[in-house]
Amino acid sequence: MLKQAFVALLVSCAWGTALAAAPGMHPFTVKDLVMLKRVSDPHLSPDGRIVVFTERRTDYAADKGVHSLWTLDLDRAGAQPMRLVDRASSPRFSRDGSRVYFLSSRSGRTQLWSIPTQGGTPLQVTDYPLSVGTYRLSPDGMHVALTLDVFTDCKDLACTRKRLDARKADQATGVLYTKLFVRHWDTWADGRRSQLFVAQIGADGRVHGAPVRVSRGIDGDIPSRPFGDAGEYRFSPHGARLYFGVRIAGRSEPWSTNFDIYTVPADGSTPPRNLTAANKAWDAWPVPSPDGKWLYYLAQKVPGFESDRFAIMKMNLASGKTEELDPDWDRSPGSLSISSDGRTLYATADDEGQHPLFAIDTGDGSVDKLVSDGSVAGYERALGIDRIVLVRSSLTAPGDLYTVRTNGGGLTQVTHVNQAALATVRMGEPRWFTFSGWNDERVQGYVVTPADFDSDKQYPVAFIIHGGPQGAMSNSWSYRWNPQTYAGQGYAVVTINFHGSTGYGQKFTDSISRDWGGKPLDDLKAGWKAALDRYDFLDGGRACALGASYGGYMVYWIAGVWNTPWKCFVDHDGVFDTRMMYYATDELWFEEHENGGPEYRNPAAYEKFNPIRHVADWRVPMLVVHSSHDYRIPLTQGLAAFTALQRRGIPSELLTFPDENHWVLKPHNSVQWHDTVNAWLKRWIPPVPKEQKKKGFFSRLP
Repeated sequence: MLKQAFVALLVSCAWGTALAAAPGMHPFTVKDLVMLKRVSDPHLSPDGRIVVFTERRTDYAADKGVHSLWTLDLDRAGAQPMRLVDRASSPRFSRDGSRVYFLSSRSGRTQLWSIPTQGGTPLQVTDYPLSVGTYRLSPDGMHVALTLDVFTDCKDLACTRKRLDARKADQATGVLYTKLFVRHWDTWADGRRSQLFVAQIGADGRVHGAPVRVSRGIDGDIPSRPFGDAGEYRFSPHGARLYFGVRIAGRSEPWSTNFDIYTVPADGSTPPRNLTAANKAWDAWPVPSPDGKWLYYLAQKVPGFESDRFAIMKMNLASGKTEELDPDWDRSPGSLSISSDGRTLYATADDEGQHPLFAIDTGDGSVDKLVSDGSVAGYERALGIDRIVLVRSSLTAPGDLYTVRTNGGGLTQVTHVNQAALATVRMGEPRWFTFSGWNDERVQGYVVTPADFDSDKQYPVAFIIHGGPQGAMSNSWSYRWNPQTYAGQGYAVVTINFHGSTGYGQKFTDSISRDWGGKPLDDLKAGWKAALDRYDFLDGGRACALGASYGGYMVYWIAGVWNTPWKCFVDHDGVFDTRMMYYATDELWFEEHENGGPEYRNPAAYEKFNPIRHVADWRVPMLVVHSSHDYRIPLTQGLAAFTALQRRGIPSELLTFPDENHWVLKPHNSVQWHDTVNAWLKRWIPPVPKEQKKKGFFSRLP
């Protein structure tokens, strides 16, 4: 038996070597990453048979993504996706399933269009002087709710268009502001608000006449900026009313998270009415029950805290009485939808390094996990059909469409949009581990092996620190900080979901506030040691720490207080001076919650973990990346850090993009970013595996 095992082991090793050396195979690269197709926003036809979805491909020469709509017949064996229409996004089926509505800028401005489900000539549904932002069809298919950016004192859309054109023609370029937000995320304010309108769809399939602004009198954006979508407003089951979430701006908008749910007649005959005024924290994402008796929505309890747990609330629309549906579920859902019988809500949430799909019973609040691993993005259930379609990804696979039964069984992949592109690619293997972190509490992390992995060798390490800080490095595919791009360059990756990360209970998430440089640093230190102790292929003497946003803050922090293990740093859009960050950022509620109030009231909290105070102890080479349109953490933070490095005589480089925001999105810029980061790593920790002493055969037996 031992001889047979030995022969089998030799065969296995030889086969593994043959696979690694297979002609045409190559480790995953940034060029592979930017050219992958991206699947999103799936929607089922009313009968549940056809799914329509958005596919984004990269036009590298034009330096942009190009969107198109595709359909797939889920009931026909062997069916392949069919292209429906190009230059299109945001698909929705008509009530009878005969047409697909979508948004497109093919006529100049973004407008609403439709096309037969089986293909044909697109029909322009709206022809407004302003671009349509989002839309939602009424249940009867005769009306459409849509959002447009307007000056709220204008009586019609033409007034806003005329005012914008006049500004463009004016040779004076100065803009006078009287209140914040002056700028938000990557855009300077121009005085317009995104408002909610309703229009009637005629017998010819087009919208005629001016839409009715049903949010008149609301000083706020519907949907919210900068990332809001049509999930923030809904029609009632019979289409007579609309429910929407909004934060009233006033002068407190930059330091308030007080969103409320409003209701308004779809004809705009009476003003909107606030349903959740009693809660001074965030209420959002309304979902009415099919019988019209209940309203489900998400609500936080802590004002000013964007990462507080979202509870699922249930409101009796007749009495206005509310109750929390899921008080014992210590997760924070980020979306809601409801089954046709009203008995089940569906939601996704971070959960122990995964982002699954859950089903919540609307009667007793019990929670079942329908898809347990990977990361679920868009999803939809057809009315009355035992089928959910969803987008699922993982650390080793970009997003594809899957179907699953409503009881969680039968998870089936139905598209393979990148199969050909990835057929010759080798990726690293994720390996999850846990350890005792701060206060001996359980903390989770993972490593990713190099793409060309040999267990008898040691590899340099990219130690990636996630942002947020209330976020997580999960089992999902990313087009920015993707561990596979480092694995493909010959590096092992280590990352830790430290105290403050999401998906491990709200207490764990809360624990980072007012302690940015404390508990998370303890976890990073303990996680680094645990990884080195557990995985002998990690070369702890050749490691570089990298991070963005809060991860960038942590890189600046450890540069002064924990720099001994590292040969280099990469800092992307990090916070260098916590004091000036407060006065320069856009969303003040975040800084005020994390530091216990405004800087001028509590300066000691801002100074406690301020990286700028430890520049004298910096010694490790650092690459700084910061972009001009980053208004969340402004460019001056990166410039100041680079100045400190240069003045100290520490080897350093600055990469800046004049046309990017907090993220690097354009294909050519993404490639340049990765090439620059990889060159920096190769300079200080070259990806050449270090030979280890070969382990004896008997010591390798189980």
